[in-house]
Amino acid sequence: MKLESVLCVCLCLSLAACEDKVVTGTPKARKSASPPPAPSASAAEARPPKVDLQDADFAESDKSRDPFRSFAQLFIEESSGEVESQVEVMLEKYSIEQLRLIGIITRVHPERAMLVDPNGVGHVVKRGQFVGKADVVQTAKNVGASYQVHWRVDSIRPNDVVFIREDPQNPDVPVARRVLPLRSPEELDAEAALQHSG
Repeated sequence: MKLESVLCVCLCLSLAACEDKVVTGTPKARKSASPPPAPSASAAEARPPKVDLQDADFAESDKSRDPFRSFAQLFIEESSGEVESQVEVMLEKYSIEQLRLIGIITRVHPERAMLVDPNGVGHVVKRGQFVGKADVVQTAKNVGASYQVHWRVDSIRPNDVVFIREDPQNPDVPVARRVLPLRSPEELDAEAALQHSG
């Protein structure tokens, strides 16, 4: 019996709560006893002055710019003059073709090779070093800054040194390889002839 009376009271309270009026729309403004104040002379002076606009006011100038104009070209870095290398490069004045390999040391780690520049000065290089004059690469469609691609010592073998050139911004481009032999083909032929005749 107690349960039924509790349910009955809950039902009555819920029905009573449903009878609240729902207000929709905006509330009506109160009627005031006095009319709104008339605009004073100081309020009229505070208004901005009326501006007469001409066609020239809509043309692009220093005071107004076209919101649809692209300024992307202004921010493209133009390369002028020499492009500076961002890595340490040995013999940067000479191309690989101008260098001669005169000695290789393979029983030390890392292996070393001695290159001679056109002036007869020797330079010791090891695997991983950048060597020789760089090639300047311009980005696609001549947009953006130019950058340098250098030859790097890939491996030092008993009879030659292998150089590779990779383009880090274009990994799809195949790696260029160049081999600098310790002896020229003529020297190898002469050495082979001496061994066969002896």
